[in-house]
Amino acid sequence: MAFTALDVKKLREMTNVGMMDCKKALTETDGDMDKAIEWLREKGLAKAAKKAGRIAAEGMAFAVVENGIGAVVEVNCETDFCAKSDLFVAFVKDIAKVVLDNDPADVDALMACKYPGTALTVSETMPEKVMAIGENLQIRRFKRFDKNTSVAYVHAGGKIGVLVNIEVGGGIDATQIGKDVAMQIAALNPRFWDKSLVTDDVLEEEKKILVAQMDNDPKMASKPQPVKEKIAAGKLGKFYEENCLLQQVFVKDNALTVEKYIETAAKALGGTVKFVDAVRFEKGEGIAKKEENFAEEIAKLTGKN
Repeated sequence: MAFTALDVKKLREMTNVGMMDCKKALTETDGDMDKAIEWLREKGLAKAAKKAGRIAAEGMAFAVVENGIGAVVEVNCETDFCAKSDLFVAFVKDIAKVVLDNDPADVDALMACKYPGTALTVSETMPEKVMAIGENLQIRRFKRFDKNTSVAYVHAGGKIGVLVNIEVGGGIDATQIGKDVAMQIAALNPRFWDKSLVTDDVLEEEKKILVAQMDNDPKMASKPQPVKEKIAAGKLGKFYEENCLLQQVFVKDNALTVEKYIETAAKALGGTVKFVDAVRFEKGEGIAKKEENFAEEIAKLTGKN
């Protein structure tokens, strides 16, 4: 039975075993996926293979800046206990180092990069890490900035990682400004960085909601539709204030917007700062966690189902 590169990739995803070992397993078993998994287990990788199917929704979001280059990564494991272990934290930091040093295009490219301090690739190292740490591990996503000035912020020990990219003029140290902006992003999770980035379809949907609210308000329902639409358009400023970073009220000083804070703080230092971009990763965001039914689990174990 022949096999393809996609089969090798699938086996790697199922077992967390390195690409070369997966290819060898499929070669030895004539492309039979089940037998290939069994072959890998027989070669001492059983623990990693068994854990690979488990949902990894815990973990750590980590951001770092070294030598002017910034990286933010999210790596997942199965339990919060594991996420706080020294071994797992060190692994996450090593993955961030791989991103900093290699600028991989995506997770697959990252897996093919050399793991720090070894002659092995990240992919080849993964089974060893799974066995050492004791849980399924998944490198989920990353972002890298190599231009302008980047500032990293990690909230609550890795619950949220934020990387802010700013353009700094006048030779000033804008680290605190960047950190303040990163903390704002971590706390309020804005949908957009600036009101100029809000798309027409989002604005139309917001207007539609505002008009519908007036339709259901006894005091407003009788007003003509054009009047309601005009009122809705006038209320969009509130939408910008709530959803756009630069237009939000600055959490450390309610008298300023974030945009005004950046401008004022930079001027006080004798320079300029312009917000360019940012990334916010929250661990487990969007991953469906498995809900255990303990009655069913006991029934399975005792055979009473």
